[in-house]
Amino acid sequence: MTVPAEASLLNPVELFMAADWVVKSVMVGLALASLWSWAVILDKAFRFAALNRQADAFEATINGGRPLEEVAAQAGPNPTHALPRMLVLAVTDWRETRTKGALSDQQGHLLIARIDRALDSLIAREGQRIEEGLGVLSVVATASPFIGLFGTVWGIMNAFSAIAAAGNTNLTTVAPAIAEALFATAIGLAAAIPAYIAYNKFSIDAGKFTGRLESFADDLQAAVARRLGAPAAPQAQDHSDRRGL
Repeated sequence: MTVPAEASLLNPVELFMAADWVVKSVMVGLALASLWSWAVILDKAFRFAALNRQADAFEATINGGRPLEEVAAQAGPNPTHALPRMLVLAVTDWRETRTKGALSDQQGHLLIARIDRALDSLIAREGQRIEEGLGVLSVVATASPFIGLFGTVWGIMNAFSAIAAAGNTNLTTVAPAIAEALFATAIGLAAAIPAYIAYNKFSIDAGKFTGRLESFADDLQAAVARRLGAPAAPQAQDHSDRRGL
C-alpha cells in the first residue's frame, strides 16, 4: 500500500520555511533572478514588436513611390526609429555636399564612403541598444541551475547530518529534508529555462533586425550611387526618380 505524501512535501511555502538560512538565501536569490529575467523578457517582447511594426510601416511608405527626400522631411530631424534616422542622415549628407556644386568622381566616392561609415556607426549603436538586457538572460540561464544545485547539495548535507544525529533512517524522516533540498534545484530550473529560451529567441530577433538595417543601408548607398552616376538635372526633374535622393 502506498503511503500518501505529507501536504508539507507539496507545499512550496512549507518547504521554504523548513529550509535553513543558506538554502533560503539561494531560493530568494533565484526567485529575484527569475523576476528580473521576466521583466527583461516582457520589455524585449514589446520592444521588438514595436520596432518591427514601425519598420514595416516605414518600408511601406518607402515602397509607396514617394521621393526619399519627402519621406525624410516627414520623419523630422531626429526620428526615434533607426530606419528613418538612417534616411535622414544620408539625405542630409547628400544635400550638404550638393550645395557645394557638382561633384567629381573622387568626391562622389568620398561621399559614398562617408555615408557608409556613418550608417555603419548608426547600425552598430542600434545593435548595442536592442541587445541591452540579453546579458541578464544569459547569466540567469547559465547560472541558475548551478546555484540551485548548490542549495540542493547544502540542504542534503544538512539533512544527512540531522538524520545521523537522530539515528533514524525512516523514509518519513528522510523525505521532508530531501524535498526541501531538491526544491532549490526546482526553483533554479524554473528560473533558467524561460531565460534560456528567451535569450535565444531575442538574439535571433536582434540579428534579423540588424540585418534589416544593413539591407536598408545598402539600398541608400545604391540610391546615392545612382544619382552620382546620373547627369545633372533641373530641380523640377528631381521627382522623376521616385526612389532617388
